[in-house]
Amino acid sequence: MGVEGFAQQFYQQEVTDSIFARIQGKSFKENCTTLREDLRYLRVLHYNKEGEVLEGELICHKAIAEDLLEIFQELYQAKYPIERMVLIDEYAADDEASMCANNTSAFNFRTISGGRRLSSHSTGMAIDINPLYNPLVRWRDGQTRVFPADAAPYVDRSRDFPYKIVRGDLCHQLFKKHGFSWGGDWKNSKDYQHFEKR
Repeated sequence: MGVEGFAQQFYQQEVTDSIFARIQGKSFKENCTTLREDLRYLRVLHYNKEGEVLEGELICHKAIAEDLLEIFQELYQAKYPIERMVLIDEYAADDEASMCANNTSAFNFRTISGGRRLSSHSTGMAIDINPLYNPLVRWRDGQTRVFPADAAPYVDRSRDFPYKIVRGDLCHQLFKKHGFSWGGDWKNSKDYQHFEKR
């Protein structure tokens, strides 16, 4: 694939009527305060750990669309593995179901996992990469809660397993270079899948 043909596989567009029909009432809920015109639909290529090339799609805020396209191009060129990337609406915008499927996603108008305030995913300014293997871990009142619940085996970050994001790996480096913060750096919880931009 030539340089021009390669670039054509990574693109963004406005949320068309046909795309909006897929997300309306799911990730774009009736009470959504994020404007449709501020969102962008992205198509990218990515590898899985078996070395297969897959087509990925996601919706994000227009402010980070170009960042994500550049990041995913570099990840693709390095054959960095991402297992699945389909719209979270394929899981009825159910974050737990999407995470359990190890689905990489961005926009979803919802509250934070296990909380009441709106998540940064609600504006499309955050993305979760390979979430099953990079869980959100929260410690409260002497108890540990893991999201998704199926990700308990991957809380131990000293273990070696596929799709793991660690500080200093290519995924981490690229998001940091583009000005994103990483949930793996949080103090009171750890969200290893999560990158966001303010």
